[in-house]
Amino acid sequence: MTFATPSASPPDSDDEPRGRGRVLIPTLLVLGILAVLFVIFTGFYTDWLWFQSVEKTSVFTTQLAVRAVMFAVFGLVMGGALVVAMWLAYKFRPFFATGSQEQASLERYRASLEPVRKPAMLVIAVVIGLLAGISAAGQWPLFMLWRNGGEFGQADAQFGMDVGFWVFDYPFYRFVLGFAFTVLFFTLLASVVVNYLYGGIQLQSEGDRVSRAARVQLSIIAATMLLAKAVAYALDRYGLAVQDDDFVLGFTGLKFRDVNAMLPAKTILIFIALIVALLFIVNIFRSIWPIAIAGLGLMVVSALVIGGIYPAVVQQFQVRPSELVREEEYLSRNIEATRAAWDLADVETRDYAATGEPSAEAIAADSGTLDNIRLLDPAIVSPTYRALQQIRGFYSFPDILDVDRYDLSDEQRGAVVSVRELDLNGVPERNWANDHVVYTHGYGFVAAYDNTANANGTPNFFEFDIPPVGELDVEQPRVYFGENSPDYSIVGAPEGATPRELDFPDDTDPSGQRNNTYDGTGGAPVGSLLNKMAFAVKFGEPNILLSDLVNPESVILWDRSPRDRLAKVAPWLTPDGDPYAAVVNGRIVWLLDAYTKTDQFPYSTRVDLNEATSDSVTSTAANVFALPQDRVNYMRNSVKAVIDAYDGTVDLYAWDESDPILQRG
Repeated sequence: MTFATPSASPPDSDDEPRGRGRVLIPTLLVLGILAVLFVIFTGFYTDWLWFQSVEKTSVFTTQLAVRAVMFAVFGLVMGGALVVAMWLAYKFRPFFATGSQEQASLERYRASLEPVRKPAMLVIAVVIGLLAGISAAGQWPLFMLWRNGGEFGQADAQFGMDVGFWVFDYPFYRFVLGFAFTVLFFTLLASVVVNYLYGGIQLQSEGDRVSRAARVQLSIIAATMLLAKAVAYALDRYGLAVQDDDFVLGFTGLKFRDVNAMLPAKTILIFIALIVALLFIVNIFRSIWPIAIAGLGLMVVSALVIGGIYPAVVQQFQVRPSELVREEEYLSRNIEATRAAWDLADVETRDYAATGEPSAEAIAADSGTLDNIRLLDPAIVSPTYRALQQIRGFYSFPDILDVDRYDLSDEQRGAVVSVRELDLNGVPERNWANDHVVYTHGYGFVAAYDNTANANGTPNFFEFDIPPVGELDVEQPRVYFGENSPDYSIVGAPEGATPRELDFPDDTDPSGQRNNTYDGTGGAPVGSLLNKMAFAVKFGEPNILLSDLVNPESVILWDRSPRDRLAKVAPWLTPDGDPYAAVVNGRIVWLLDAYTKTDQFPYSTRVDLNEATSDSVTSTAANVFALPQDRVNYMRNSVKAVIDAYDGTVDLYAWDESDPILQRG
């Protein structure tokens, strides 16, 4: 007998697409995650390469380590507190809930939530913990200030405490306290929600509406919040020394109302918060919800009456009728602290008897000063420099030039100076290669005497033209790092390769230009595949990866402005808004003031940072050199920075070594 072998049935045509779909979706998800991780990696990796290029990797690693630790610690605290709060609320839930309509409705939710309860709780804790960690990591400067802080060597007028407490410690304590309130708020919210969902809180119950376990948990959180509030009231007392007055514009610190009303009020509120916290602690062992909640309401009313209405009454009826007498002591404190904070305590004032018609002898005595009266205005002479020294459309001068002094022919002479920077807007043909590989740098330094002019009225230049001609002996005229440099340039080539970076126009050359190959120490290597990929992602430019113009010896220059470089190398300093160029030892460099500052100096009046650093040039520039819109009440020009225009190296020189903030920077 012959048996036919059954043939395999053909696969269902619908199964194959579904099978591919089951594989495709996870694959795309994994690839997406890898892409996101690589983007994050490139951010850190390229930053590390930048700091390596200026030999300041310790700044990068310190920042990264501190931010990572703060992210981990604060994120774990937030996430861990949420997990513990939700787990405790679930673990000690009532096993038998009352048969009310409320519980019947919640039972359906509990049944639907049970399969995803654990992952849902974990996701909530992880997401909020990540957000908390990211937020905390951004406050790393406060931590570093607190960690490196110490004494300022000066006591405040009210509390007798060293000013260093407010400058170094107080801001970080405020941050930690604010974070603690955030953690407690989310744990309280999570505890209430989970207890309500699982019967620990029953709003429609005829008996106890809060189970014993829920009462203990909520009471502990509430008591902790009130203890934290007591600490906040204590810090508020010291915070009065650095608060701006609502009634007197420009006044910082305590006044009569604060000393005689606000300080006692804050002290009373500390004790009220402690008493209410004690009520919630008692509520852990014995249910006294009405008393505890009434105490909480009393504290809120007390804060409004004692902390708000009473000081306003003192201001209206005690201070205003004789304000000058009442506030004399505190105004004096403000003046003294402001002068100390701005290093004006030793300023001497003298009466000067001016004369309308000076004598010939007086004029002769001041001949040195009169000879140095500036004829060239750096705020309006820029168009003349462009007309005479721009040379080509792809070079530029800033709208506001700089002022300097040089020793020339055994005599110090004032000068109006500028760097001839590259301006990509003037490049004849714009494309990626021209913008980032060919046109890479400016060229030359231009300087004219500020107190003389030629017979036709043009500036009397003593450093000019391309190649450089003049008295400053510029050995390296190329400007790869400047205020108007491209976002990034790819430079460098193997030895013997044909130069392709346009150096300067040269009508004597058959090509009409001279080219150059960068051989400085600035920049990061971009020749390897990994680095090409990293920078292609960073700048969103595939040509970095694909173009044959990027060779194994190529380096990439970015973050090239003097202010950006100083801010990255020394994040504890505030760069001035207006770098100025100079020639030092044959090299073009950028000189930049750097400030230490704070807004936490007790009693010192706050001013806008722009106002504190403005001069006649920056005022004329209509905020071209605007700084961050910070208000400060202590500042020192403690550091001078020198940024090499060819290598991009950053050198810092302490100018005021007595500055307490600089000593701990």
